[in-house]
Amino acid sequence: MMLRRILRFLLVIVFTGAGIGLSYYYLPNTIAGFVIETPVMRYGAIGIISSLSGFLGIILAPGIVDKIVQVTTWFEQRLIKMSIQEIVGGAVGLIIGLIIAYLLGAAVSWLPWVWVGGVLKIVVTLMLGYLGVSVGTKRKEELLSILPRFGRERSTKTEVKQTQSFKILDTSVIIDGRIADICKSGFIEGSLVIPGFILEELRHIADSSDLLKRNRGRRGLDILNKIRKELDVMVQIYDQDFEELSEVDSKLVKLGQVLNAKIVTNDYNLNKVAELQGVKVLNINELANAVKPVVLPGEEMTVQVIKDGKEVGQGVAYLDDGTMIVVDGGRKFISQTIGVIVTSVLQTAAGRMIFAKPKPGDKKVIDQDTSSSFDEVKIIG
Repeated sequence: MMLRRILRFLLVIVFTGAGIGLSYYYLPNTIAGFVIETPVMRYGAIGIISSLSGFLGIILAPGIVDKIVQVTTWFEQRLIKMSIQEIVGGAVGLIIGLIIAYLLGAAVSWLPWVWVGGVLKIVVTLMLGYLGVSVGTKRKEELLSILPRFGRERSTKTEVKQTQSFKILDTSVIIDGRIADICKSGFIEGSLVIPGFILEELRHIADSSDLLKRNRGRRGLDILNKIRKELDVMVQIYDQDFEELSEVDSKLVKLGQVLNAKIVTNDYNLNKVAELQGVKVLNINELANAVKPVVLPGEEMTVQVIKDGKEVGQGVAYLDDGTMIVVDGGRKFISQTIGVIVTSVLQTAAGRMIFAKPKPGDKKVIDQDTSSSFDEVKIIG
């Protein structure tokens, strides 16, 4: 906001100065039949014209500033996507193009019409400047090979730098908390990017009147502090906001496109939207499913039946990682620990489900609570 105000103020000054300069040098002696006879009248007319010019600047300044900011933002995004070699190559190409344009401009200065020579100089300068930037960025390797150190050593450094990747964290994955354990394990490479609008959303959640939301928001902020202070991971705060977009998910996708980064999330809808727009996504729910122990049909395991299943006679048990096991005929073994044989494994978008049946001929049905109570009674007796 401060930068916009400064730009508007400068534009008003420019408009006012232009009004003063033009009226001082080009003010006619007669305006609409009114003859300017004395210096006082002339300076008064200059003051009126410069005031009108300044007022025009006040009216036009906001629109001009918006256009300047849009062009600057577009140019900044293009520079972010470019490597150092491309930037330097474009700058060298621009310098070479302007030198050639200057030499050609001197060649057309002999033309009899001054305005024709001026227009040709401007056109030649713009064309050769654009061609220099374009050729410099596209043929950067050949152009920079003139400088041995820059062409070889720096190109190697640039290639190494380009291998570094950015991972953008979503609000849901920060609140989830598992991202800290994943970073601690060393499976996350590159830099973690925390957008400013994500921090703002976490702050709003942490200040919510709802107790559950407030606790979730504070947990997310604690997780970020833990990642920044305790873990050996590069964390960057990205302050640029996309004011033209209202939804946070849309801003995340846009930022992923700008930085050519991957989005880390556990939001299924954001996952699909980002993939449709060409942004890669790392879903920690999919990672959790991928690292679960592999269970094959025919394997035996010992589980504790917790509750009834949906179908008649079924019982439900769970592994330590939360995987559901549906035991056919396990209803009568509720609250007991039994041996089962895996019959099939079903992988769904929500997770994995294992189907099993009680181990045939296994008379060893263990009910720890009942067994311990029975032993106590037997000892007392």
